Amino acid sequence: MMKKVLIIDDEKRIRDFVKRMIDSFSLPVDVFTDGENVETGLEAIQRIKPDIVFLDIQMPDGTGFDLLNRLKDKKFELIFITAFQEYAIMAIKFSALDYILKPIDEEELKTALSNAIETIDFKKEDSQFEALAHNLQPSQKRKLVLKTQESVHVVDLSDILRCEADKNYTFFYLTNGKKILVSRTLKDFETLLSNHGFFRVQQSHLINLDYIERYDKHEGGSVILKDGAAVPLSSAKKEQFFSLLENL
Repeated sequence: MMKKVLIIDDEKRIRDFVKRMIDSFSLPVDVFTDGENVETGLEAIQRIKPDIVFLDIQMPDGTGFDLLNRLKDKKFELIFITAFQEYAIMAIKFSALDYILKPIDEEELKTALSNAIETIDFKKEDSQFEALAHNLQPSQKRKLVLKTQESVHVVDLSDILRCEADKNYTFFYLTNGKKILVSRTLKDFETLLSNHGFFRVQQSHLINLDYIERYDKHEGGSVILKDGAAVPLSSAKKEQFFSLLENL
């Protein structure tokens, strides 16, 4: 069954360029280029009822986020199109949503579109969009969206004790005792969380520095967390770790 793809961008040349690339992929999609700003984008979504939306962030009459805030039902896969805007991109990443950067790379576009096609039939969670709206507020502490096969979890960073790698998966250990398995690498989460009070003490372990109880020198050295977990500390990370401790 053909899926409907809608491109919303204020530059016609971008919309036409993306459409030409998508058409060249020979994927089961029909591409519409009706959206050129917030108002026409809203009208096009309501009329076309797309399965996948490529949404520009900066438009003359507002932002892609403004458009989302005005939509009651978001029953589509969403991929942002944006020039490099670090704050917006980090908010998107924390909310586990997808994006592609301008100038648009053909392989990145194809990967994003293929991933969206695979997940179209899964139930959409408003909590993801709510987390995005929260993460876009500079005064708010970030919330992290963790997507599993069964559900979507929205987690305060202060509720994460530690993360542990399991090949290409990551286990999250929360303060309430819950354990969540996510199909993303620990490296992905290190990139997201390292500027928010988290430190990778060893190749398989990322910890929340707020939950350190003590350092145990036995058997090569371990960091003991407030839940009693003993996490090994790599000798290569010791100097950086103790430097961070001094500044806590």
